[in-house]
Amino acid sequence: MNLEARVQLLFEESIETKRRCLPRLQQPLVTAASLVVESLLAGGKVMSCGNGGSAADAQHFSSEMLNRFERERPGLPAFALTTDSSTLTSIANDYAYSEVFAKQIAALGHPGDVLLAISTSGDSLNVVRAVETAKEQQMKVIALTGRDGGRIAGLLHEEDIELRADSDSTARVQEVHLLCIHCICDLVDNLLLGTDA
Repeated sequence: MNLEARVQLLFEESIETKRRCLPRLQQPLVTAASLVVESLLAGGKVMSCGNGGSAADAQHFSSEMLNRFERERPGLPAFALTTDSSTLTSIANDYAYSEVFAKQIAALGHPGDVLLAISTSGDSLNVVRAVETAKEQQMKVIALTGRDGGRIAGLLHEEDIELRADSDSTARVQEVHLLCIHCICDLVDNLLLGTDA
């Protein structure tokens, strides 16, 4: 296969994965955005976490909320738990890497806050611990997962939302996750500011 054909194949796989995911994700995305807005209007905040590419997605989401997405609006209280290297390394050193997000959530999370937990496998131990701790703090969870949802899917309660990308490919899962993040940001803006004509 030549490289141009390979690029076409990758685009087609990405498009097909998104088409396959749309029917299952459409309503949960609306519910997820509503959950975020409900929390923000009640004085809550959104924390996000993940590893590797998912850490970048967590930071991407928080920047779109705190700064702006596609429309002008005041910043919204959101932050990624992946950005403070001193905190991350001290927790990993003094306790365990599995606790790097959980300890932050235990200190900063409040009832009514939202955790955006991102794991392509659903099995990342530090994200699993983040979800467990968020539930202890009476927070709601929006989980971006892939494959079969992993351990995270089994931790979610009725009020939580799982946005599972239907693929075994990490790259395709991450592509769906980024689209979900952009959908949530767009829907939050529309719920807060009115429909963008």
